[in-house]
Amino acid sequence: MEIIKKILQSQLFKISSLNSVSVLIKIGIGLITSKVIAIFIGPSGMALIGNMRNFMTSIESIATLGLNGGIIKTVAENKDDSEKINKILSTIFIAFLAVAILLSIVLLLFADYFNHKIFGQNYQYSFVFKVLAVAIPFYTLSIFLLSVINGLGKFKNVIYINIVGNIIGLLVSVLLIMYFQTLGALLAIVITPSLLFLVTLYFINKEISILNILRKKNFDFAVIKDLSSYSLMALFSGIFGSLIYLAIRKNVIATVGIQEAGYWESITRISGYYLMFATTLISVYYLPKLSTSKKNEETRAIFLSYFKNILPVFILGVTVIYFLRFFIIKILFTKEFIPVENLFFWQLSGDIFKVASFILGYQFIARKMTKIFILTEVFSLTLMFASSYYLTFLFGIEGVVMAHAVTYFVYFIVLVFYFRKTIFFKRN
Repeated sequence: MEIIKKILQSQLFKISSLNSVSVLIKIGIGLITSKVIAIFIGPSGMALIGNMRNFMTSIESIATLGLNGGIIKTVAENKDDSEKINKILSTIFIAFLAVAILLSIVLLLFADYFNHKIFGQNYQYSFVFKVLAVAIPFYTLSIFLLSVINGLGKFKNVIYINIVGNIIGLLVSVLLIMYFQTLGALLAIVITPSLLFLVTLYFINKEISILNILRKKNFDFAVIKDLSSYSLMALFSGIFGSLIYLAIRKNVIATVGIQEAGYWESITRISGYYLMFATTLISVYYLPKLSTSKKNEETRAIFLSYFKNILPVFILGVTVIYFLRFFIIKILFTKEFIPVENLFFWQLSGDIFKVASFILGYQFIARKMTKIFILTEVFSLTLMFASSYYLTFLFGIEGVVMAHAVTYFVYFIVLVFYFRKTIFFKRN
């Protein structure tokens, strides 16, 4: 009983519980959105949505200069030094705003070009990129503010913001999809993230006076230089990774069909729902701890906490999902999506190794290990690209998820080998 009491009173349990509520709400919202998409758009529209989501990942990386993780770490390390915090926040805010405005101009001027590259000649959705041009500054600033709140250690506020944002996003998405079908779904992708701006602004003003901090005189380019390693890592992963997945989806459409590409996007959406448990918990709870750990012994304790407390629960969860896959497809989608059932085993297998890799991969960010991060990303993305092309040729759409499983299994082995001294560290 004493052990149970300690667990219930621990910070990890409290944050995990609140995080679970947030993720459950987001999953519930995702279920509704997926059902609406399935009814009003179908598998082919789902493939186009996948392309837009990949593009948005690249845009987010560029707009934020890939500094999300760097902001969290830097704010966490300097939150007691008001003068340094003022300089850091002012510099990043001004840089973000300048890049966002530049991106907006590019998106407005080259909307037709982006439409052709992302959707092809048969679809005319240039208007979506023009709307994105208007939304991107608000989207960028909301990410900035959320990262600051996270860095300040206000875990509950981060989770509350996500809950409110998800509910607002649901209402907007459903209305847009019902009235404008595929166009509405694409508009929802670019509009809903920017709606978080006002929510994050409200929460951050409860912690610090953001208007008093943001001063032009506080701008210091040295801050950007110091965070450049984070920028390189996130920019490379966000841009290169998105381009790889766009290329894979285009290959699937060309060799197997747009319907099948929609099935792959569907299993990716399902995967995204349950992966949120791990990704949000790591970014909210584990990343700040990794950032402030100084010794191998402390880092090893964080790794082991994750492997003992998070990974087993995740494996149990995906096992249940596998046996409920027919029910999940029926709830989430329509009869058109029944072939997605064949993709579950390999997708879930790959996701287990992906989640196992998360905590190790985040160590690259926490320690600014830029070169090895980029090398491992190049390796994993190249493996994913090559194996998906080869296995798709042999096994059709199942080949893509098989490639996913192979890639993350190998990636996990590589990370364990690299961090072997930390993982198997023993105090003398």
